[in-house]
Amino acid sequence: MRYLLKSPAKYVQGPNILGELDQYLQGMGKRPLVLLSVSGTKRIGPTLEKCFSGADWQVRQEVFQGECSQRQIDRLLEAARTHRATAVIGIGGGKILDTAKAVGHYGQIPVAAAPTVASSDSPCSSLSVIYHDDGAFDRYLHLDSCPQAVLADTAVIAKAPARLLAAGMGDAMATWFEARACRASGSDNQLGGKPTRAASGLARLCWDFLRRDGLAAMRDAESGLCSQAVETIVEVNTYLSSVGFESGGLAAAHGIQKGFTQIPALRSQLHGFNVAFCTLAQLVMEDAQEDLNAVAAFSTSIGLPICFADLGYPDAEPDAVRGAAEKACVPTSTIHHMPFEVTSEMVYQALMDADAFGRQYHQQEEGE
Repeated sequence: MRYLLKSPAKYVQGPNILGELDQYLQGMGKRPLVLLSVSGTKRIGPTLEKCFSGADWQVRQEVFQGECSQRQIDRLLEAARTHRATAVIGIGGGKILDTAKAVGHYGQIPVAAAPTVASSDSPCSSLSVIYHDDGAFDRYLHLDSCPQAVLADTAVIAKAPARLLAAGMGDAMATWFEARACRASGSDNQLGGKPTRAASGLARLCWDFLRRDGLAAMRDAESGLCSQAVETIVEVNTYLSSVGFESGGLAAAHGIQKGFTQIPALRSQLHGFNVAFCTLAQLVMEDAQEDLNAVAAFSTSIGLPICFADLGYPDAEPDAVRGAAEKACVPTSTIHHMPFEVTSEMVYQALMDADAFGRQYHQQEEGE
């Protein structure tokens, strides 16, 4: 039996650190390919120009075109080769970072990831989630290593819509419950080894800190404040959850979320919002009533969904939900890391029961 844990070589967090980006790229050469969105180029471009103003830097910027797909990866890989890039730097949301990691993997060059939002746990992982051009899930791309450097500029992240921070908390919330299921079943983590105690501990810290600081962080983020609570939750969403999910293991919540990409109405929803509701479905399957109540209470306090209507899918079509449940149960799905056998019918019923539970919870809240 072997135990495996991966993490970035360097994690840096704090306000205005993007202005010091050049200082954290030691060993990555002087010819980086920088990947940004159109809006990111406008907002962060001037900071990068000042940062890389030295004559020895030769930086090429490329605009991300919307989806972490193989077509996008191939286009940017060719740009990296043409530029003779010594590193690739992804600055933006999860799909930009996953694309940068994939380009670095195929191009065999170092990667730096700089999230501008704390909306998912992708930045620190050695995993890229690849989608088809239409947004449907394609596959996981397992990478040789995590990014060499991850830089979370909390001054930038605090200015992002608070809804994105909530989505990151939804993603992070699943970390403990999935890692717990993997330990109970003796399943491997995402690295093909058993979870270390450190990984399980980091996963548990996600849930502990979310309950302690999540609501305060949400309130501060709504005012654009870079408070200590925001700093804590950025670390939870970005680092603890990244290392916790990959080295601790995934189970039903993310397995079901992949099934949701089959439903157009849910495909465009924020990843963390879908994962939050899928966590409820996992807890329904586990008959974990105490945790179900705790997750529902936390989720409603920060605006996370607890029923299909909250996800913008009020008239959930049974056939579509069954199709998502079937997709969630393909042989390679992490749903089979649960400590009991899972069938598509079980997943379908858990989703419908979670939806009914969430609707009833809302009614009880309104009646109080």
